[in-house]
Amino acid sequence: MNKGDRKLTRKPLEFFIPMKKIPTVTHQEKQVAVIKGKPHFYEPPELQSARSLITDHLGKFAPKEPFPGKVRLLVKYCYLATGKHKNGEYKRTKPDLDNNMKLLQDCMTQLGFWKDDMYIVSLIAEKFWADLPGIYIKIEEVS
Repeated sequence: MNKGDRKLTRKPLEFFIPMKKIPTVTHQEKQVAVIKGKPHFYEPPELQSARSLITDHLGKFAPKEPFPGKVRLLVKYCYLATGKHKNGEYKRTKPDLDNNMKLLQDCMTQLGFWKDDMYIVSLIAEKFWADLPGIYIKIEEVS
């Protein structure tokens, strides 16, 4: 073990959040209002609602203690397969993954999955059509 390396002590945390309708509003949709000549950023009601929904679901899985070091975050968004789309087929339509991830990561940071999202050193995110809609998440320590 090199100087500065620490032994990995945490078991991976893995869970699935069933959601018939995954929020499609994104973190990018914050609004700005100019009040007395100064810009003020705020979240519109749809974004507040999405943040609340995601936070409520994630809260059930929040660890008692944050992951202590570097982590790999794996997220699979599973959207309800309808019509011509098949279970397991990649979803290439909106919302964009990077926008979805920002909101999810902010909620996870707020709930104490890690101290700061800078500790996410590996990020794997995918979106699929699925018979069982929801969000699959796996967090594991990396050295």
